Amino acid sequence: MGKPWMREIHVNEITEVVRRMCIRANHFLSEDMKKCLDNAYETETGENGKWVLSLLQENLKLAGEEMIPICQDTGMAVFFVEVGQDVHFTGGSLTRAINEGVRQGYTEGYLRKSVVEDPILRVNTGDNTPAIIHYELIEGNEVRITLAPKGFGSENTSRLFMLKPADGIEGVKEAVLSAVREAGPNACPPMVVGVGIGGDFEKAAILAKKALIREVGQGGDKPWIRELETELLEGINALGIGPGGLGGNTTALAVHINTYATHIAGLPVAVNICCHVNRHITETI
Repeated sequence: MGKPWMREIHVNEITEVVRRMCIRANHFLSEDMKKCLDNAYETETGENGKWVLSLLQENLKLAGEEMIPICQDTGMAVFFVEVGQDVHFTGGSLTRAINEGVRQGYTEGYLRKSVVEDPILRVNTGDNTPAIIHYELIEGNEVRITLAPKGFGSENTSRLFMLKPADGIEGVKEAVLSAVREAGPNACPPMVVGVGIGGDFEKAAILAKKALIREVGQGGDKPWIRELETELLEGINALGIGPGGLGGNTTALAVHINTYATHIAGLPVAVNICCHVNRHITETI
């Protein structure tokens, strides 16, 4: 018996929720991203860019109607799991339960298995596991699971910069713009750009990845962050890369910035780029 204030959750429930999330996230675009793409079609001025956006809209429509993935690269399953400190899991390992949900979802959903067991030997695991799981302990008795399947066309264009404090905000701007400029069409634009500023080497990268799952249109938590997000979005779209890399004024759909405290001697900046689908889904148990 658990403590009277503890809530018990059997890990089989976690597996079932994750299974459903894997299938849904890979077949249906989130509402915020759909609205963003629709708006981009209306505001895109380039002829080629507008044509590419129309093809993307048609692809999304067919994916939902025919239950085929919105992108052939169904990605690595990346999770952000917030666990209430008053939750007690029963029936086994939480991590194994999440991976079992991924296995079931990617198998039953006929999703591409893209994970290799060893980065050098390159033998496919056959079920898209193991997932990448970031845990955070929070107050309360709920479990909040966010899944962000991440394809590697865009992931491979992401960058980490260990700037000097003296580089300041201008150095941050140049780092982000240079990463997007170098990514060009390889990131399948229009893209969403996640930026992590602060922390240390690995914290900045996690901040950037987590920035991608923020609802589009929801600005940063400080005025200077919101101003920088707007300025960077304008700067990126002025590059002229455009949808599909064929030119236009919609290279990025959004820029999201997360920050964290850092050391007096450092200014880490991570840029995690995602393609136009920017898949993410959240469930609370």
